[in-house]
Amino acid sequence: MPIATVNPANGETITSFDPLGPEETERRLAAADSAFREYRTTGFDVRARLLNRAADLLDEDQEKIARTMTTEMGKPVKAARAEAAKCAKAMRWYAANAQRLLADEHPEDAEVRDSGASRAYVRYRPLGVVLAVMPWNFPLWQVVRFAAPALMAGNVGLLKHASNVPQTALYLEDLFRRAGFPEGCFQTLLVGSGAIEAILRDPRVAAATLTGSEPAGRSVASIAGDEVKKTVMELGGSDPYVVLPSADIAKAAATAVTARVQNNGQSCIAAKRFIVHTEVYDAFAGRFTEGMRALTVGDPARESTDVGPLASEQGRTDLEELVDDAVRRGATALCGGARPEGLGGGLDGGWFYTPTVLSGITPEMRIHREETFGPVATLYRAADLDEAVALANDTPFGLSSNVWTQDAEEMGRCVRDLEAGGVFFNGMTASHPALPFGGIKRSGYGRELSGHGIREFCNATTVWYGA
Repeated sequence: MPIATVNPANGETITSFDPLGPEETERRLAAADSAFREYRTTGFDVRARLLNRAADLLDEDQEKIARTMTTEMGKPVKAARAEAAKCAKAMRWYAANAQRLLADEHPEDAEVRDSGASRAYVRYRPLGVVLAVMPWNFPLWQVVRFAAPALMAGNVGLLKHASNVPQTALYLEDLFRRAGFPEGCFQTLLVGSGAIEAILRDPRVAAATLTGSEPAGRSVASIAGDEVKKTVMELGGSDPYVVLPSADIAKAAATAVTARVQNNGQSCIAAKRFIVHTEVYDAFAGRFTEGMRALTVGDPARESTDVGPLASEQGRTDLEELVDDAVRRGATALCGGARPEGLGGGLDGGWFYTPTVLSGITPEMRIHREETFGPVATLYRAADLDEAVALANDTPFGLSSNVWTQDAEEMGRCVRDLEAGGVFFNGMTASHPALPFGGIKRSGYGRELSGHGIREFCNATTVWYGA
C-alpha cells in the first residue's frame, strides 16, 4: 500500500511519501534506544511538564489537525475536533495521575516478615522501546492512548501508523518534539507493513501494541511471541446493543443512532448488533430506522454532515458484500442498503455508503459473524433476556456491550454473563482515561488506559531486603 493521503470524499491523492529506507530506519531505532537510556531516569515531574506542554500545543493546533484527519480518512470535522480535544484531556489526566498509578506497592508488615524480609515492595519500571502499530480510524486517539501512559511510565515510542494517514502520523512526532521531549522519545516510522517484522524482532524493541484487524493482530502477536516480547492487542468488535422492556425507548433509539454511525460507523466499539426484546421491538425499530434515515451524508468538511465517506474504497466494497449477502439470504433493508446518489459537489468519486438498518438476520449470513466496519446496523428480536444474552454472546468478538434496562436484576445478570471487556448500561460505549479499555476472545488481550494500561509496559519488580 502506498504511503499517501488520499481524500476519501473524492478519491483524489493529496500527497505521498517515500517509505523510510533501511539506513534511516536503523538510525531511528538507535535514537530510540539511546533516548530510553536517558529518559527512563527522568522524574514524573519532568515527564508531566512535557506531556502537559504537548496537550497545550494540541489544543492550539486543534482546527488544523482536525482538518488533516478529515482529509485523510473522512471523519466529520466536528468529530475530528472532539477527538483532538479528547487526546489533550487524556494527556493531562496521565500527567496528573501517573505517579500515583505507578507508586511503589508495599505489602502488609506481617506478609513481609513471613517472606523472611526486613523490607519488601513492588516498583514499576519502564520496559524500553515500545512499537505501536496503529489504525486509521481514530488516528490521533489510538496513538495518544498508548503514548501518554507509555511516556509517563518512562518508555519511548516508535509509531508505525496506517499508511493512509501519514500527515497525522508525522504531526504526532512533531507535536512531542515541540513539547520538548528528548530526541528519539517518540518517532514516526513511515514504513509499509512488510517492514514491521524486522523492527519487532530487533532486540532494541522491548514490546509492541497493536490496534487493528484480527489478521494484523495475529501476525504481530505471533512474531512477538516468537521473540518472547510483551504485546497488547485491541482488535475487532461486533458489540451488542441490548434493549429490554424497562428501557427509555426514545432515548435508547436516539443513542443507538450515534452509537452505530460514530466515525462513519468505522469504530471497533461502535454498537453493531441491536438485540431488542419482542415487547419493545417495533417501537425501537421504528424510531431507530427513522433516525438512521434522517442522517445527513456528505462532505465531511461541512459542519452539517453526520456521516462522511468510508476511509477506503476496499472498505466500502467489503461492507457492500456483507449487506448484499444478507439481503440475498433473506434480510430486509429497512433503510439504506446502497450507495447514496446525487451528492454532487465533486463527491461522486468518494467512498460513501448510506446508513443502513437490516432486519431478519439469520446465522448463515456472513454479517451475523463478521464485523461491519461502516454505517450498517443489524436488528435482532429476542423473546426474553436469556435469548438476548445468548445472541449477544454469539460472536467471536468480545470488546464491549451496551444494555438498556432499569431493572437491577437484569443489570446484574448482564454483568455476570455478557462476554465482553465492558458492559455499559443506558448509554453508549466510550473510552475514558480513568477506565480500562480492551476485550476478550478475538477482540484481543491486555488493557489500555487507566492504571491497568500504564502498567502493561512496565516491569513489576519485586524489591526484597533480607532481615
